[in-house]
Amino acid sequence: MVKKSKRFRALAEKVADQGPLALDEAVGILKQFDTAKFDQSVEVHMRLGIDSKQADQLVRGSIVLPHGIGRTLRVIVFAKGDKVAEAQEAGADEVGGPELAEKIQGGWTDFDVCIASPDMMGVVGPLGRVLGPRGLMPSPRAGTVTPDVGATVKEYKAGKVEFRNDSGGNVHAVVGRLRFDASQLTENIQAFIDHVVGLKPASVKGQYLRGVVIAATMSPGVRLAT
Repeated sequence: MVKKSKRFRALAEKVADQGPLALDEAVGILKQFDTAKFDQSVEVHMRLGIDSKQADQLVRGSIVLPHGIGRTLRVIVFAKGDKVAEAQEAGADEVGGPELAEKIQGGWTDFDVCIASPDMMGVVGPLGRVLGPRGLMPSPRAGTVTPDVGATVKEYKAGKVEFRNDSGGNVHAVVGRLRFDASQLTENIQAFIDHVVGLKPASVKGQYLRGVVIAATMSPGVRLAT
């Protein structure tokens, strides 16, 4: 059993007797947890009434949050021809082809997002064993295999967030930093929740959204009223 710190136990007491709260109230409590020595990430965790074993009930996608996530993502792009300059002008950290693939095969994964134009998937495909387990493999469904590499790079640089349900039917995502204003966090969290709710698979029966918790990196979770 993980031993909780004195700081964490003290924070947990503040929400021990709280039931589910309205989003603005929950964010207000979370802001009181800003007692760590670093700028904590804020996360949202949603429990969904889906069967993760059914292919038609998977919930995944991406969203550009109203206020970003508080840090700049490192984005690489596989492209050739005119797409190289397009990606570079959009702010990609590295753009390449076979030489970039060789670098990754050699163990380099110092990036957060990998984007590829469709004509580069022959080069990218063999990287699945390296990128797949790290959640970095480009895919059309996630929008990271696209002919519009410039616009996609800009979206991720602006704070685009990808998500996918886990085996338990839960969705997790970073939605900002604890230093954000309460209104910014509230808008980001609400935008994310609304987006996921809008992705409800048609085959899901019964209650879809079963619970939502927000938390910071080193804080207890705060339950939201749903």
